[in-house]
Formats: sequence, structure tokens, C-alpha cells
Amino acid sequence: MITLYHRPKTRSSRFLWLLEELGAPYEIKQVTTRTPQGGAVDPANPHPHGKVPAIKDSDDGTVVFESPAIVLYLTDKFPTAGIGPTVGGVGRGAYLSWLAYYGSVMEPAFMSKFMSWDVPVGTAGWVKVEEAMAFVIKTLTDSRYLAGKTFSGADVLYASTFALFANNPMMPKSPVIEDYIKHCVARPAFARGMEKDG
Repeated sequence: MITLYHRPKTRSSRFLWLLEELGAPYEIKQVTTRTPQGGAVDPANPHPHGKVPAIKDSDDGTVVFESPAIVLYLTDKFPTAGIGPTVGGVGRGAYLSWLAYYGSVMEPAFMSKFMSWDVPVGTAGWVKVEEAMAFVIKTLTDSRYLAGKTFSGADVLYASTFALFANNPMMPKSPVIEDYIKHCVARPAFARGMEKDG
């Protein structure tokens, strides 16, 4: 059993989608998180900074946090769903690269733009949103999904983020991205997950 530590309408919502895709047994434990106005860390939340998402695996008590790590852990734990290339399998390298790119490049790029921070080229481990999105758009122009020909856990990360920012000026407009979002969120598991995002 996987326990998802969750606050509705946050980054943890995407894991309702992923868990539904995987057909994994799970339970939801709603927790509170700190806000810009303050608040304390919820003692029921195992995330070291009181954020979401975090998961706990009842098989051995393993706690995993940070979205790319959770995606990798879950798709490795439930390989029969076929949405994460297995170790040594075709596409594993691309899959790992997209997961790492999300946390190391994409989120910092969006946060930098949101905070109006200048990111001089060559001085940080990430690039501006426009450069990152150009790479994503090129990839999705050549392939239906990011890590290859089939839907993967990487698409849960990116499509959920792009859907969140679809009407935000931070997100460069692109028919390729619009099509990608529509295609991904049309999956039945997305609808099932969002029904539980209460």
C-alpha cells in the first residue's frame, strides 16, 4: 500500500493521476502545508520541509519525496503498468534524463521567471523558460511523448505542469504543447485521479 501525503490542488495532485495509471493500491492522507502567510510543518507529513508530495511504502516503510524521485520509485515498483522503462530496457536513459531535467532545469526555470530573476547564460544549472521549452517543443514535434513512443511517468510530470500554466503568460504559447496537454489529460486515469483531488 502506498500512502500519498497530499494537499488538494498542489503538486501532489499529479500523483493521484500516476497512481491511477499504475493501478497501485494507495490511500490518501491529507496534510497541511505552510503558506506565504506562515504556519507550522504538519507533524503527520514525513517530508523533511513539510511540503507535498511525499509517499510512504507500507512494504518496508520507505519514504520518498520530490516529484521526479516519486515517479521513478513508483514506476519501478509497479513495472507491469508499462509506463516506466525498466533498468536495462529500451528508453531507460531518455526516461531518466527527462525526470532529472524536470527537477534540475524545468522547475528552476519556471521559478526564476515567476520571481523575475535574471539567469545569465552559463552561470546556473538551468536555462530560461523559453530555451527549455524550445527543447521540449522540438522533442514533442518529433514524438508523441517525451521519453519515446509511449506514455510514461515523465509525461505525468510535464503534462500536469504545462496544464497548470497553460493560461499563464510564463508559458510560451505553442500548438505542440496545447496538443500534448490535451492528449495526456484525456487519459481515463487522469479523470479518475482528479475526482479524488478533494
